[in-house]
Amino acid sequence: MKIRMAIVMMALGLIAVAITACNHTSAEKSMSQDDLIARGEHLVRVGDCGICHTPKTMTERGPVEDSAQLFAGHLKSDPIPEYPAEFLANSGWMAATNPSMTAWAGPWGISFATNLTPHQVYGCGAWTETAFINAMRNGKHLGNGRPILPPMPWQAIGHHTEDDLKAMFAYFKSIKPIENQVPQPVPPLSIEKASTE
Repeated sequence: MKIRMAIVMMALGLIAVAITACNHTSAEKSMSQDDLIARGEHLVRVGDCGICHTPKTMTERGPVEDSAQLFAGHLKSDPIPEYPAEFLANSGWMAATNPSMTAWAGPWGISFATNLTPHQVYGCGAWTETAFINAMRNGKHLGNGRPILPPMPWQAIGHHTEDDLKAMFAYFKSIKPIENQVPQPVPPLSIEKASTE
């Protein structure tokens, strides 16, 4: 009798878990587009994506994100920083950045924060959700291109669930598009060659 009761209780428990899982899945699937975007904004803000992808204005308290250039990446109007080879070699530092923190120099060369606004040419407007997710999972631009360079923490972001990555992408697609062409990365060999000429 006790064994039969234990089996019945286990079966009821498994049914309850299955029902809960189905309800959770259906709740996720029934999330409205507005809720999806709100979830994405929350994740993007908590992840502090703007620290690199939004240009800054200087205040008495230091650099502050420029809300007019939200997620525009490294501005084409900003000069490309000179590679600080001597500074990096002699200071023990691994990287250096510009005042806006949208350009970074290190052993990998110079990298520039991508325009994440939905501009069709210079931003994520033409990206697919799948390409964005693959990029965050495998560290390749658009999922199968050049390597995504430091300091972009794609390894950490790639641990998000697929639903969270979809939400982040939905948020980026919902913001104001900004026409800003970000420079291509400058590889170390190009920098070394330029410094010896």
